Amino acid sequence: MHLRTRAALAGAAALATLAAVGPSDPAAAATRPPEVIKNVAYAPAEPAGSKGHLLDLYLPEGTAARPLVIWTGGSAWQRDDGKERAGAVANALNPKGYAVAGVSIRSSSQATFPAQVHDLKAAIRFLRANAATYRLDPKRFAYLGDSSGGWTADMATLTGGVEALEGGIGTTGVRSDVQAGISFYGVSDLRKLGSAQGGAPHEKLIGCSIKECPEKAAQASPITHVDRADPPLLLLHGRADAVVPHEQTVLLYDALKAACRETRFISVPGANHNMNDVMSPSRHGTQTVYTVTDCKETVTNGTPNPTWDTIATFLDASLGAAIEPADHARSS
Repeated sequence: MHLRTRAALAGAAALATLAAVGPSDPAAAATRPPEVIKNVAYAPAEPAGSKGHLLDLYLPEGTAARPLVIWTGGSAWQRDDGKERAGAVANALNPKGYAVAGVSIRSSSQATFPAQVHDLKAAIRFLRANAATYRLDPKRFAYLGDSSGGWTADMATLTGGVEALEGGIGTTGVRSDVQAGISFYGVSDLRKLGSAQGGAPHEKLIGCSIKECPEKAAQASPITHVDRADPPLLLLHGRADAVVPHEQTVLLYDALKAACRETRFISVPGANHNMNDVMSPSRHGTQTVYTVTDCKETVTNGTPNPTWDTIATFLDASLGAAIEPADHARSS
């Protein structure tokens, strides 16, 4: 059962949520409330009573089929509530013409890898199979996340067509690929991270130490799945990140560059493990932007600044420009 409501995403609670995800969007306060559909089950609950099988939808005004941005928030794989901050993402992207789905996946204590990838793919298949019901364009899906949610976005983007990671839960017989990805400070290579007594979060994800399970660690590493068929990927990481080393995104960017895949990496000096910090106006003009297009790299300093408009511009280029609500077009 799910709850279908119309709700404004303004107010103190939404602002507090938005602060956890990124800077507020000036256009968001002026928009009409989206249609919000809560707690849709995209697969059976496993274990019973858990939440890692639920998604929320935030749908813009209008009847046209919208491109979709799927969001999963980070928790070091320790919680099954990755959908909970999707309202803040919708505040920023609904006015720009994008539908948003917040997707929760199972925690590492509930199931170990590859269960989390099976979950994200089940959610994508469900959304694609029900695209007409929710006014979504099934050919224009992107995945966005931060931290372990960034890992989720990377895996969704880089494992399209990888049969061994498809799984069979929920809706089947539908494609589970996405057409673009956006990853904030995600882990790209588990094998480069250290171990901890009792298991580091990435070791709990795979259910064993990196030393004990090198092959499983490799399969759980997005960098392993880079190939020349991958869709565009936007990477963002602060150089002062004290949780996920900045090097993790450098490694993934270098692999994508070597494979001649379209990618952009925005590296932000001084920014820590927080979307709000990475996109803070106080850091604008300081970042280095690495872009690969047609197998050629360009490097710029100070532009573009990482904002929700930057993300929307990337999505427009990767998915085709979204149809914005007629009375709330994005300002230039």
